[in-house]
Amino acid sequence: MAVHLEIVTVVWMLAEATLAIGAGIAARSVALTAFGLDSVIELLTGGTLLWRLVVELRAADLHRVDRAERRAAWLAAVALLVLCLYVAGTSALSLATRTHPEASLLGIGVAGVALIGMPVLAVRKRHLATLIGSAALRGDAACSVTCAYLAGTTLVGLNALLGWWWADSAAALVLLYWLGREAREAWHGAREGRHDACCGRLA
Repeated sequence: MAVHLEIVTVVWMLAEATLAIGAGIAARSVALTAFGLDSVIELLTGGTLLWRLVVELRAADLHRVDRAERRAAWLAAVALLVLCLYVAGTSALSLATRTHPEASLLGIGVAGVALIGMPVLAVRKRHLATLIGSAALRGDAACSVTCAYLAGTTLVGLNALLGWWWADSAAALVLLYWLGREAREAWHGAREGRHDACCGRLA
């Protein structure tokens, strides 16, 4: 069952990243693009966990998987730090130039689905993590919760009904609260070699 949940996560993150980044670039939305880029990072960590679960299921030697997992943890940590810098810099530039993103129905749809679906997925992952005693799966459940937070913040930024030109950039800066915690935890986790390096303490 854990493998099946991770397959769902990987497919979901792939679709979410593709749609959110494409819609974010088209609409010039910093918040939506950042949401999509974070999905790419979660796709990386989810894919690594899926690989590890499959290897464990086959009772194979985990040494090679552990090495790959550590590399993936470092890659995720660095990518999250770069994403934080991107969000901060782009949001500041958008506020300074009064850039107004276009409305994105696709972006609203993607973020709305994530806001509803990710908490459900997180509950299932936590339940299975307790059953099999997996710290990595608990960390991945926390990633799913963080994704829901990011989706909610992104939806606020995409709300063009009130005509707030600054809402998208402001929402992107609020994303830094979640992204910063995620990046800090991923960095510490990668340094300490923990298997729950991504989002491990965010939920």
